[in-house]
Amino acid sequence: MKRLLLSLAALLGLVSTAAAQDWAKARLEKTPRHLEWVTVKNGDRAVKAFIGFPEVKAKATAVVVIHENQGLTDWARSVVDQLAEAGYIAIAPDLLSGTAPGGGGTAELGSRDAVGKALSALTPEQITGDLAAIAGYVGKLPASNGKVVVGGFCWGGRQTFRFATNNKDFKAALVFYGDAPAIAEEIARIAVPVYGFYGGNDARINASIPKTIELMKAAGKTYDPVTYEGAGHGFMRSGEQPDATEPNKKARAEAWVRLKAILAKI
Repeated sequence: MKRLLLSLAALLGLVSTAAAQDWAKARLEKTPRHLEWVTVKNGDRAVKAFIGFPEVKAKATAVVVIHENQGLTDWARSVVDQLAEAGYIAIAPDLLSGTAPGGGGTAELGSRDAVGKALSALTPEQITGDLAAIAGYVGKLPASNGKVVVGGFCWGGRQTFRFATNNKDFKAALVFYGDAPAIAEEIARIAVPVYGFYGGNDARINASIPKTIELMKAAGKTYDPVTYEGAGHGFMRSGEQPDATEPNKKARAEAWVRLKAILAKI
């Protein structure tokens, strides 16, 4: 009976999560662009990833998308499609690959609680290795021009900043409402410009920005944070939802304009 109840709870959690992002799933089902699942090796690990290709003649810059603390959701996959629509190859790894029973990832974990526990159990070394493997893979695709940008949201924003302290083989870091390492020695290792996107109503994350500015400036690094007043944490996703508030809608729209402008210069 206990096993049955646990299975039912997981199923309900999965259904709830899916229903909450039906709008994102609908976008994926209607897209004219080529989207597919790939598996990328990181040593003995097999990392499942969702990739999208733009409809362009020339080789394109690639963007690695790091998911939120909800795992690789339909919304995270829809970001891949939106970047492909803008003219970029985009790939979103499921960093929870292999954490579910039977070797599955986010979808098989079944509930937000299970996803959260799995995320907290990941080691920094594994995350760095997975991201390096994904960046290396996408940058060498025949359709790629060899330029790779890394960006992430919430938990993924934090991982983007941390990855910049551990890898030099990409062109820019796009940090969406994620905090930075607070250790000067780690900041000193950053070799790429970091662009920050923050919601004005997100005191938890924004409290870390002054220290980040201080550390990045002391290390001679490029850090360009922009705060969108009135927007909350997670505005890139919540600003796209059917029930989005006007501040979140506005912040999302402005952030996309800025994001595209940054990518166009790389």
